[in-house]
Amino acid sequence: MAKYVLVHGAWGGSHTWGDVPARLEAEGHRALNCTLPGLGTRQDELHPGITLTDHVDDVCRQIAEAGLETFILAGHSYGGMVISAVASRLARQIEAICYVDAFMPESDQSLWDITGDFEHNWYVDTQRHQPGYVTPIGSIDFTHVPGKVGFHPLLTLLEAIPFSGEEQSIPKKCYIFATGYQPTPFIDFAEKARSLGWEYHETATDHFVMQNDPDTTVKVLLGLAG
Repeated sequence: MAKYVLVHGAWGGSHTWGDVPARLEAEGHRALNCTLPGLGTRQDELHPGITLTDHVDDVCRQIAEAGLETFILAGHSYGGMVISAVASRLARQIEAICYVDAFMPESDQSLWDITGDFEHNWYVDTQRHQPGYVTPIGSIDFTHVPGKVGFHPLLTLLEAIPFSGEEQSIPKKCYIFATGYQPTPFIDFAEKARSLGWEYHETATDHFVMQNDPDTTVKVLLGLAG
């Protein structure tokens, strides 16, 4: 039996993994579908002081409380920032890591460092009247959806975490790139993964790969357990 740790992206929650966790469990595996502090069903914990380290700490806590000694780690979108730092801490426990249309920072790079002017302007401008809280990117007329979609804490997008180097020892590394999401900020990370010889997959869907192409998502994740 494989154990999976799934980390969602910004603004949303664990529900963005759709039926992927249930399908993994139907195959006889275990799936820990993490919810980050201040997001999704934990929106009541949102405050402007939440940092990337807080999210990383919380995922590591959830892993420890679940008693997972070894696991496959996967992250979507902003979740790539979180799993990168988790991998730096817990590499010896990680059998494989998978970035699902996700950001893939180098050591000591913040999400701000690896995004461009469009994202920077969005992060700054949309929190002018609610300091510390960023509106979902591209949502001009944003409507908060309790328990599902809300604001994202700005500091998580600005903090950089130096890596230990241990993450390099993870034996299997994988990237899933959504070719149907345009314009995409993820092409550079997909190309980097390919150049490094990682297992690489493409899907002609939008950014929410897990919801709109669960077959590919599940197939790839199951393959990492082989």
